[in-house]
Amino acid sequence: MQSHMPLGYKMINGNIEIDDKQAKTVKAIFEEYIKGKSMLAIAKELTEKGILNANKKTNWNHGSVGKILQNVKYMGETYYPKLIDESDFEKVQIQRKEREIKLGRTTLQNTMKKQSVFNRKIFCGECGAYYKVYAEHAGKKSEKKKWKCKKYLINNKVNCRNLFYTNEELKDIFIDAVNELIQKKWMLEKNEKKEPLKMSFELRQTESRIKELEQEEEYSSTELALLIFKRAELMYNCLKVDDYKNNTEKIKVALQDKKIISEFDEELFETIIKHITVYQDAKVEVEFINGIIIKMELEYKRKDEKDGSSKKDGSNHTATN
Repeated sequence: MQSHMPLGYKMINGNIEIDDKQAKTVKAIFEEYIKGKSMLAIAKELTEKGILNANKKTNWNHGSVGKILQNVKYMGETYYPKLIDESDFEKVQIQRKEREIKLGRTTLQNTMKKQSVFNRKIFCGECGAYYKVYAEHAGKKSEKKKWKCKKYLINNKVNCRNLFYTNEELKDIFIDAVNELIQKKWMLEKNEKKEPLKMSFELRQTESRIKELEQEEEYSSTELALLIFKRAELMYNCLKVDDYKNNTEKIKVALQDKKIISEFDEELFETIIKHITVYQDAKVEVEFINGIIIKMELEYKRKDEKDGSSKKDGSNHTATN
């Protein structure tokens, strides 16, 4: 569920419509970026002009502009009317990728990202906690960092004995899952079953009162007008926005030029992966942002030592269906 309406749209009588004033800002952002202006420069200009962002604030930054440039809702979908042409949207995505390659990244940025790319993305299938990095022999030449369940140690006692993973192992799992999805692209063409709208108690009460006033023919009453507006807000809050189509399209765009990947791509990981769940029997589930899950099982069963670590070096593992 969204925390706010994307910039450029508004709710009218329970329907999402284009907000002409905000839409001009969205279109201007796309136009300026296509012309060559950087996201930082666009953000600075919007801030100086006092333009409100989606959070009703005037402090724009590189990230807030970037989110607008990658929001596939602007191409139009089930609930959102079309605001940006597909050709312009795709042109922006291509330009963004080209600029990233051209500008490159500093060693410091790469180091920071490698440390955080898996944060809150790896989950323990045994106890449900997320994985975090533990340093073994910290500060020594023999120092090693491994991802372990957050509940691995509680009060200096082993609590969860799920398997440990190195950065390289997690990268290999991601590569295997992406390659399987590339080989089975038909999975991206499946339609998700939509759940019926669930009405809250407050919405049911509001709907009931509206019907009462309509039966009493109080069409011009202030109460009815306010209740209709309230109903629209409550319906939007109850509405589970269908992001399956949008997220599936996002995955398709990210994988459209790829056949088989052999190296870990941090940006691709952040773009298409929701999370990875690992189990003690060496089974792994990789869930993509649209809900598709690739299940894998390590070729060998890793045996835990007393502290829960793997006796074998997992860097050479392969994954199979």
